[in-house]
Amino acid sequence: MTHDSQMRVQTRSGTFAVALDGPEDAPVLIFSNSLGTALDMWDAQARHFAGRYRVLRYDTRGHGGSVVSTGPYSFDQLGTDVIAIMDALAIERALFCGISMGGHTGLWLAAHAAERMRGVAVCNSAARIGTAQAWHARAHAVRSGGAQAMRELADSAPQRWFTPAFIREQTDVVRQAQDALAAIDPEGYAACCEALAESDLQDALATVGLPMLLVAGLHDPVTTVADAQAMQHALPGSVRVELPASHLSSIEAPGAFNRALDAWLASVVA
Repeated sequence: MTHDSQMRVQTRSGTFAVALDGPEDAPVLIFSNSLGTALDMWDAQARHFAGRYRVLRYDTRGHGGSVVSTGPYSFDQLGTDVIAIMDALAIERALFCGISMGGHTGLWLAAHAAERMRGVAVCNSAARIGTAQAWHARAHAVRSGGAQAMRELADSAPQRWFTPAFIREQTDVVRQAQDALAAIDPEGYAACCEALAESDLQDALATVGLPMLLVAGLHDPVTTVADAQAMQHALPGSVRVELPASHLSSIEAPGAFNRALDAWLASVVA
């Protein structure tokens, strides 16, 4: 998907690659990418939602065309980046949808910047993702191995991201996702791994009062249905949807993903 709307935005936190689509006077809907991807992972969502929403996508710090500062990063930093982008674009409040790392950023925003959010969709994510040991080990491997380590990571990524059937049937999509991962700056990737290593928002969920959507992939080995159930238990009034997909459900099951998000957004914006 090509856009006239892709731009670089200078903020107090650094320069970020963003894409803006849809009517300028429509409610703003922000999409936040997963670890190892960029804003184009949301192409199917941008096409679907830009008719009724002002769709803002951005590359998370360390990814794509955005600032690659020296790590480690933290979710205080990644969440504050979102607010800085909103401020630079004069956006007072927004709806937010993030997947995996982006979903965890959404949880941080719901807990720490609720006054700027109308509602948050947390997709294929958890209040605590993985273990500190595993994330630190991956960060070290990528930093020491550089571009070659990123390529090796990309070679193994499909098994974490997609179901076997999707990998077989959608070879071009899978290859594009792998190539995007391989091209990411090793320092930016490692620094985001370190943010994931240190972040635990389980206790913070009790403070959240925003409308929340929780999307889980039935076949997700990374952030499981049980993770979504645990968040729902801690977030009274939240809505949980399970999709026939693995970890990157917005890419593997875009139709089902868009319908679930559509229905929830309609209830929040009404």
